[in-house]
Amino acid sequence: MRNWMVAVALFSPLAVAQTVIEVPTNSLMRLPSSASVLVLERLHIADHGTLFIPAGVTELRVGELRLGREARLAIAPDERPLRLEAVAAALASGVQINAQGASGSGDQPAMPGRHLHLRLHKASVADLLIDARGGKGAPGHMGLAGADGQAGGCAWGEASRGHDGLDGGDGQTGAPGAQVRLEVPHDFPIDQLKVRLEGGDGGAAGAAGAGGEGGASKGCWLYSTAGAGDGKPGEVGRAGEAGPAGAINVIRF
Repeated sequence: MRNWMVAVALFSPLAVAQTVIEVPTNSLMRLPSSASVLVLERLHIADHGTLFIPAGVTELRVGELRLGREARLAIAPDERPLRLEAVAAALASGVQINAQGASGSGDQPAMPGRHLHLRLHKASVADLLIDARGGKGAPGHMGLAGADGQAGGCAWGEASRGHDGLDGGDGQTGAPGAQVRLEVPHDFPIDQLKVRLEGGDGGAAGAAGAGGEGGASKGCWLYSTAGAGDGKPGEVGRAGEAGPAGAINVIRF
C-alpha cells in the first residue's frame, strides 16, 4: 500500500501526502483545504462521526477507508466534481455520502448537487446512501405595500386614494441533482445502494403587497370631505419550478 501512495504522490504534484485521519465517535472534523488533491494512507470515521470535505478539495485518494455506523462524508457544494478513490473500503450500516447543493438566496441562485466520481477497488459494504440532490430555489421577494392616501380637509380639499400594492416576485428554479459515476468490483452489493439525485424544489412564491388605505378626514366636528378608496393589493408571485434530476452511472470491473 505504501508503494501505491508513493506512486500517487509522484504522478500528482498537487497532492498533499498525509498519514492517518481519524474522526472520533459523534465528532465533526474538517479536511484541510490548502491543496486540491489530498492523499491519505488511512481514513477512519467512527460511529456517528462526520468528515467535512471543503469545496477546494477536488480529489481524495485513500489507501484504507473505514466508515462506522451512520458515519458521514459531508461534501461542500462546488461547480467542480469531486473524485474519491479508495484501495480498500469497509462501510458499516447507515453510511452516507452527502453532496447536496446549496439553497439559493437573493444574492445567488441555487447550486446543484456536487458531481461525484467514486472508485472503490475493494469494498465491504453493509449499505450506502449517496445524497446529491440539487439546492432549493430562492423564494420570490415580497411585494411592497402601497402607500396610504392623503386625508382631505374638514370643509374643503379632496382625499387621495390609497396606492396599489406591488406584486410578489416569482420563486426561482431549483438546481439540478448531481451526476454520479460509481466504479466498483463485480461483487459490490448494488442492492444495498440508495441514491437521491432529485432536483431541488422551486422557491416559494413571493407574497403580494397590501393596498394602501384611502385618505379620510379626521378630527372634524361639523363638516368633513368624502374619504377616498383603498388601493388594490398586488398579485401573489408564482412558485419556482423544481430542478432536473441527476443520474448515476455504475461501472463494474
